Amino acid sequence: MKPPFDEYGTLDRRTVLKHSAAAGALAVGASLAAPFVNARRYRLFAGTSQEYSSRCIDLVTGSLVIDMLSPLAVSRSVQERWGPGLEGMTPQEEQDFRDSEIDVFHIAVGIGGRDFDDQFHNTLVFVSQYNSIVAQRPDLFARIDSAADLAAVHGTGRVGILIGTQTSSHFRTPDDVDVFHGLGQRVSQLTYNSRNMIGNGSTERIDGGISDFGVSIVERMNRVGMAVDVSHCGDRTTLDACELSARPVLFTHSNSRTLSGGHPRTKTDEAIRAMARTGGVMGITGVRMFVRDREPTTIEHYVDHFDHVRDLVGVEHLGVGSDVDLHGYDDMPPDEYEALKSAYKESYAFRDKLDIEGVDHPKRMFDLAEALIRRGYADDHIRGILGGNFQRVLGEIWEA
Repeated sequence: MKPPFDEYGTLDRRTVLKHSAAAGALAVGASLAAPFVNARRYRLFAGTSQEYSSRCIDLVTGSLVIDMLSPLAVSRSVQERWGPGLEGMTPQEEQDFRDSEIDVFHIAVGIGGRDFDDQFHNTLVFVSQYNSIVAQRPDLFARIDSAADLAAVHGTGRVGILIGTQTSSHFRTPDDVDVFHGLGQRVSQLTYNSRNMIGNGSTERIDGGISDFGVSIVERMNRVGMAVDVSHCGDRTTLDACELSARPVLFTHSNSRTLSGGHPRTKTDEAIRAMARTGGVMGITGVRMFVRDREPTTIEHYVDHFDHVRDLVGVEHLGVGSDVDLHGYDDMPPDEYEALKSAYKESYAFRDKLDIEGVDHPKRMFDLAEALIRRGYADDHIRGILGGNFQRVLGEIWEA
């Protein structure tokens, strides 16, 4: 029988849930249960003094949790150590994924190339690699293709991999949308930061909209059931997508421009309203310069973005898109860190740090849930933010 505490004195999560449920049963009514349960706090992870309320633990462990932008690893040296089949991943790194309680990772990245054919080939390799990883490691990973897959992955001990890309430059013709959908791609961001044949990125000099070719791509994505993502798109391309798409449009990972201080990679209130009118959902990132343009920048400023979107269009349009792997950017090797920053225009306005303390580690969903509790969010609203809202909208989009 497994003892309730491990060798570090950390309470086992299964035991936490059992004890918190028992505590709730002892209360006479809901008005008494909440303060009684919330008074109990537990340390979930070894090597840290961070404690979480039983309400927070119940919400995270009992919900389908989706991070709509979180690569498995952003560090090149970590990727190389893991190898193409992740055979170099250590048992502790595997456990980090399970302990995070994130059920689904949307692992999209920006994929470049010299021309259409090169971008097609590079994206084909990217998608094939993830299909290979899922096939080789069914003990740890499961590919997410459908609403049924989303509903089934929670509680299995496996990590859901949602295949997407942060550009649609690999679509040489609308028929390529069908090709990649058949290979498992379920989300495609129309552009990265620069212009492509579909539309304009957020840091382009000219704010153009979606091209005639782009219209045909959006129409085909709607037809096959592939989500239209415009997180990195320019303002006009973002609004065009919301006008053109017959299905909900996603901001898988972005922030409010009103609160960010005008960062071009964030979204205007006009764009957020347009997204909401389509029935879409916006995942809030924890990237420092997208959250606030000055110091200090804390988890409370991060949660301000959730409040802003909630007040603007409603909590049903909110989710999480961390835009970081489990461990954050700031712990990357210095040469990789500087190479990452140098790949972007000055308008990205990098500061000394990219991460925000509290949302830069594997247990970040617990810290977010605790912060939302402090702000007075209801349990159902927190469950929606953690994953329920993206689960709903992806189900609508994928029903082709």
